[in-house]
Amino acid sequence: MTKLDFLDEPPDSAMLTDYDRAHMKLYLRLLDAASDGADWREAVSVLFGLDPEREPERARRIHDRHLARARWMTTHGYRLLVREGQHH
Repeated sequence: MTKLDFLDEPPDSAMLTDYDRAHMKLYLRLLDAASDGADWREAVSVLFGLDPEREPERARRIHDRHLARARWMTTHGYRLLVREGQHH
């Protein structure tokens, strides 16, 4: 995955998506940055390759929506992953 291989908003689905599977590492890094208290501007710059000074609204939206999806993964998505693993 390149830094530019992401959507402005991850799919909003109650199911695990291919996008989620492809961006698992990004989600984990976002969660780590948030738990470490990293500034969202630094996180979006490092993880997405965006300049939050040049595109502040877009950068904030991308960060926040992906972080929200990452948090969804910790409460719901991981259960779906476990179920998938049991069926293979």
